Amino acid sequence: MDNHTVVVLADPTEPQLAMLEQLPTETGISVGNSPEAFERAAGTADVIFNWSLSGGLLREVFLMCPLVRWVHTRSAGLDNVLFPELIESDVPLTNGSGVFSQSLGEFVLGAILYFAKDFRRMIRSQEAGVWDAFDIAEVSGQTVGIVGYGDIGRAVATRVRAMGMHVLAVKRHGPPLYNVDPLVSQIYAPDHRLEMISRCDYVVAAAPLTAETRGMIGTPEFDAMKPEAVVINVGRGPVIDEAAMVRALSENRIKGAALDVFDREPLPNGHPFYGLENVLLSAHCADHTPDWMDRAMQFFLEQFDRYRKGEPLVNVVDKKLGY
Repeated sequence: MDNHTVVVLADPTEPQLAMLEQLPTETGISVGNSPEAFERAAGTADVIFNWSLSGGLLREVFLMCPLVRWVHTRSAGLDNVLFPELIESDVPLTNGSGVFSQSLGEFVLGAILYFAKDFRRMIRSQEAGVWDAFDIAEVSGQTVGIVGYGDIGRAVATRVRAMGMHVLAVKRHGPPLYNVDPLVSQIYAPDHRLEMISRCDYVVAAAPLTAETRGMIGTPEFDAMKPEAVVINVGRGPVIDEAAMVRALSENRIKGAALDVFDREPLPNGHPFYGLENVLLSAHCADHTPDWMDRAMQFFLEQFDRYRKGEPLVNVVDKKLGY
């Protein structure tokens, strides 16, 4: 096996970088958060690890490394790390898809129960010292529609099926109305999504951000939803047209929304979402479990072991499709 040189785009003080000591002793490692930090290593580097998720820095370093044979990015999302030179190259790109799916699946489950059991009303009644008995919903038998049926979507499906819920899904390569997954009652092609959405009590956005998915859930989709529908976004903010969602929520045309991602992050002060009673907000931290960064680093170490042994990498993305 050849010796390898890994350049790691990261703040050198990141605690997880200590785990890189598990790499074979003959592996060269260069860590930095500027192009200048890699001037010596660039000539021999064959691996770029984008820990910092900086698309601009990744492009600069990629162009500095003529021998690069593999690029890995810590995140699952790729919208901020793809650039023409990488897309057009033969260099494989892998991502952290699957590392964070369990936590995101649990967040969706929590959001469903939050709205079904009206936890907000319970908390406010308790804070006010009011004995407030009211009816709550039962989720068993209700329908969850998942827009973007990848690792996160499957994590959601596994959990909601365990509660007796029905699952529908939109998948880019799925034939319309055809069951290809035991967790899902029906798979819809994207151009059939209105039909799926109209059947759902909960609509979960878990799609990556691409030219095709930007604004995929907009006014027509909100108009198709049941009045009691809840929208949950754990994919990418711009997949949903925020202006259309604000209108639907403000006018109570849907029951509510649970959002972990947004068009702009941090969400600006004064944004309508902050003032809407039927919105549950998470500051893009639904996957921030105590060991989430350690797991992301461990995944890279496992990938590197495959790479140096000449074994197939996992999570190789289609750079042209964007996922």
